[in-house]
Amino acid sequence: QVQLVESGGGLVQPGGSLRLSCAASGSIAVIDFMAWYRQAPGKERELVATITAGGATVYGDSVKGRFTISRDNAKKMVYLQMNSLNPEDTAVYYCNANLRRLFGASYNDYWGKGILVTVSS
Repeated sequence: QVQLVESGGGLVQPGGSLRLSCAASGSIAVIDFMAWYRQAPGKERELVATITAGGATVYGDSVKGRFTISRDNAKKMVYLQMNSLNPEDTAVYYCNANLRRLFGASYNDYWGKGILVTVSS
């Protein structure tokens, strides 16, 4: 089995910072893309940021310049540093990985269960 487990969420005041972490574990051979998505109440899930195994990144327009995605390939971890948070960043944040399992022939998407980030005074 493969598991993605997020950590680091919680309540933060506007203008504050949080760092999310996601650990991938299980029978993993290769991880290609890793990403963070988020879903706010009443809204569709949206892309926050992606990062390739080589470190190339893409950000959603609403977080450019404020959020930074990074990863540790050896530890099978991906991180999201979130700065200058505002109430519109309140959402459940999901970790995503596109990976090939041991003895598997294809790459598939896996998701964490999500972690809540609340930005409020």
